[in-house]
Amino acid sequence: MSTIANEDDQLLEYLVDHVSRGSEYFRAKYIADVLGLSAKQVGARLARLSLKTDGVQIEKWGRGRSTTWKVTLSD
Repeated sequence: MSTIANEDDQLLEYLVDHVSRGSEYFRAKYIADVLGLSAKQVGARLARLSLKTDGVQIEKWGRGRSTTWKVTLSD
């Protein structure tokens, strides 16, 4: 179970590190390449994190070839 929590922490850290101007848009497949996960794993984790994180808003923004996620740092 600690591996799952660790991957969630890595994903959240990646998002926070890359949001510099209030909000940014991310595609799951590009995050997956960086973190060594599948796009499906990233999408599932982002959906879960969107419900349980404080300080970071994660919302599913659009769907095309891969899902786009809007990430906003809360004050």
